Amino acid sequence: MSTIEKIKANPTLKAFFLYLLIPRNQARPRWWVKWFLNPFIHHKGKKSLICSRTRMDILPFNKFYMGDDSTIEDFTTINNGVGDIYIGDRTRIGLGCTLIGPVKIGNDVRLAQNIVMSGLNHNYTDISLPISEQGVTTNTITVEDEVWIGANCVILPGVTVKKHAVVAAGSIVRRNVPAYSVVAGNPAKVMKKYNKETNIWEFVEK
Repeated sequence: MSTIEKIKANPTLKAFFLYLLIPRNQARPRWWVKWFLNPFIHHKGKKSLICSRTRMDILPFNKFYMGDDSTIEDFTTINNGVGDIYIGDRTRIGLGCTLIGPVKIGNDVRLAQNIVMSGLNHNYTDISLPISEQGVTTNTITVEDEVWIGANCVILPGVTVKKHAVVAAGSIVRRNVPAYSVVAGNPAKVMKKYNKETNIWEFVEK
């Protein structure tokens, strides 16, 4: 068992180290974690840019990886507090997005504005406790290569958006999105698929 796993398994140690890393009732790390710890633990690729007004709630006990020539735009929040964040090469995260791990994004992906991708859910089944005291469950969101997600979409935990798919603006995605398809709506449904025999994007019959 690694040191981090031992700390996570011991409630007292875990609480102590969380106090050292994060101010009470906040998600963002303390300044010393941001400036003197994270740069030596997490990976930011060559020619990649994290804009100055991005909120990086990045902690050392989960992974943050950003590939080469990728961009995270201003007013976006990146949070790896409960799961790893992976962003591939040549990927652009648009203005005002929220990524809460575990989230894995591939290469050549385009996220437009104000997209929410959260790999966590708050537990709520025990009505004798406030939801804030019931912990969370996680399920990784995966966005494969060459995907385009339009503005104001929500991608729910456990969803996989497969290669070269398009998610139309304003969609709520609760199920996996097939490769080479276009989905839209709430809940998102397949509207078009690419036909490799005819080389044409075809509407799906209802």
